[in-house]
Amino acid sequence: MKKSEKCQQIQTILDEHFPEPAIPLDHRNPFTFLVAVMLSASANDKKVNQVTPALFDLADTPEKMATLSVAEIKTLIHDVGLSGSKSKNVHRTAELLVEKHNSVVPKTFEELEALPGVGHKTASVILSQVYNIPAFAVDTHIHRLAYRWGLSNGKNVVQTERDLKRLFPAESWNKLHLQIIYFGRAFCPALRHDSDACPICSWGAVKKRLAEEPKRKAPWQNKK
Repeated sequence: MKKSEKCQQIQTILDEHFPEPAIPLDHRNPFTFLVAVMLSASANDKKVNQVTPALFDLADTPEKMATLSVAEIKTLIHDVGLSGSKSKNVHRTAELLVEKHNSVVPKTFEELEALPGVGHKTASVILSQVYNIPAFAVDTHIHRLAYRWGLSNGKNVVQTERDLKRLFPAESWNKLHLQIIYFGRAFCPALRHDSDACPICSWGAVKKRLAEEPKRKAPWQNKK
């Protein structure tokens, strides 16, 4: 099967299972979405959604967030991990949005990536989901599945992003990002994965790459 045919079939399956994928991070406006995405680094969406309501009740705009102290923000987001650096980044980002962007979340990679704690992946998420600008945010899960399915060589997320953008039409990128994330959670986990039962891996995975993946040991195998 040609890679272009594989991509078409993958996209068809993703459309069947997740035709209208919802944004998994709760938010109230572009600014709170930016904050939620920043907090989601090295944390799961469920945990982020548990801590943000209290934070956003106090500060759902850059102006309000900038008036909070870093310590106050840290206390509210403590459970998501890395709260020290994240609280500083959220606070400073709020200040910069007020000072330089008229309290509006920017809509270019250059401006977004200049904000503390906002990397390329976060910027891609904001551009695609807030402004509907074609971008393909590649996290570790998408990186893993692209390698498993033979769509990229797996060297790094930068290369995976380039490969996926080359393989899929730009108009599909924004939805495809979410579809692959949801598909991975539902059918294609990193560990204890039944590739024969997976709607995509059962025919589209590279068998050699599946064999390379680490297997979770049974509890008794971990004993020394």
